[in-house]
Amino acid sequence: MHTAVIIGSGFSGICMGISLKANGIHDFVILEKASDVGGTWRENTYPGAECDIPSALYSYSFEPYPDWEYKWSHQPQILKYINHCVDKYDIRKHIHTNQELVSARWTDDRFWHITTKDGSTYEAKTFIPAIGQLHHPSIPNFKGLGSFEGTSFHSAQWNHEVELKDKRIAVIGNAASAVQFIPQIAKVAKELTVFQRSANWMLPKQDRLYMEWEKKLVKKFPILLRMYRKKIWLLGGALFSLMQNGNNFLRKIYQNKTVQFIKEHIKDPELIKHLTPTYPMGAKRVLFSDDYYEALSKPHVHLITDQLESINASGIKTNDGSTYNADVLVYATGFKTNPFLMNLDIKGKEDISIHDAWKDGPKNYLGITVDQFPNLFMMYGPNTNLGHNSIIIMSEAQANYITQCVSHLLENNKKSIEVRKPILDSYYTKIQSRLKDMIWAQIDQSWYQSANGNIPNNWPG
Repeated sequence: MHTAVIIGSGFSGICMGISLKANGIHDFVILEKASDVGGTWRENTYPGAECDIPSALYSYSFEPYPDWEYKWSHQPQILKYINHCVDKYDIRKHIHTNQELVSARWTDDRFWHITTKDGSTYEAKTFIPAIGQLHHPSIPNFKGLGSFEGTSFHSAQWNHEVELKDKRIAVIGNAASAVQFIPQIAKVAKELTVFQRSANWMLPKQDRLYMEWEKKLVKKFPILLRMYRKKIWLLGGALFSLMQNGNNFLRKIYQNKTVQFIKEHIKDPELIKHLTPTYPMGAKRVLFSDDYYEALSKPHVHLITDQLESINASGIKTNDGSTYNADVLVYATGFKTNPFLMNLDIKGKEDISIHDAWKDGPKNYLGITVDQFPNLFMMYGPNTNLGHNSIIIMSEAQANYITQCVSHLLENNKKSIEVRKPILDSYYTKIQSRLKDMIWAQIDQSWYQSANGNIPNNWPG
């Protein structure tokens, strides 16, 4: 019997393990479905993959890292940082790789019985899914999907065996991942066609390499790195004001900044119009890039805003009757963010399924606990996503809270802890009420919203 079984070895799962160990709790395991740690930073290897939060903040507060190469670090170094933390805090011995969760059941004996894909079983006092929100790639059910005879793949499952040089490449989508890899593949493609459903508000990253003297300085005076981290956090807090209703004057300033950014690289008035969003900044995820608009200005790169009608053997047809032939088709169509805990068989008291409990939408307390599911603690659960700052801040806060709960169980010889339904319902009502006053609720469609109009993903503070 383990004190805890954690699912996932990304930033949240590793943070949870470190927090437990720091509080003297060592009898836990981390189940990882892949052969190594890293979560999204192991899986996403598309060209140009990098974080859209500066690395001084997209890292643990207790483990500042003076060796970042770039202000906004690339995927390989973020993965290196995760492995650094795993080794420094001696977490690797707790990790069981190639163990994909299939089911978890709360038993009458008041513990969790957990089964993995290969038939292995684990018993644990507490069950901590830390699998995140963005790990199930989503491809819409386009007419003709599967008929394309060239090579196709989702950007989160990049096929590195495909040679892109001098190829005609079609990209469906233009959001967070696309704006990173499009400038990279534009350098080698014979022709690149980007299919845009709607424009995104985008701000320049102003990325750069850190100088060697800067790295040496923060190593000698660690307080400087902490001060820099605080500065970025405060700037993110200022960006949060764009997520609230009102603040139209500040929003207008940032929107004008984007328009000027577009005009620096794009001279065609019609293209400028297509690249300028018609919704208020903050209503969807604000993107950051230094080279996306520059890539779109190249003569062999084309932006198509007509609605995609169908996919055929040779490429894509739009609703105006135009056809666009391609050798390679890349889906940059995002992830399935809801339902949470997708494809997992998790059952609580009286054998109730988590999906039945959430049939009207995911509800839990602080994004962590669910009534009728004792000793279940989610990380990066409902209403814990940030639209303006580093999710690592949330991971640390959640790990601290969960560790307090686990410690309480152990120190007081308690069998279980569970949020009361009236408390959960009251909390959920207040959260959704606050979210109605956010700019996210003012548009008809985004991945932040569910079909019933509620916002299950984001934190309203």
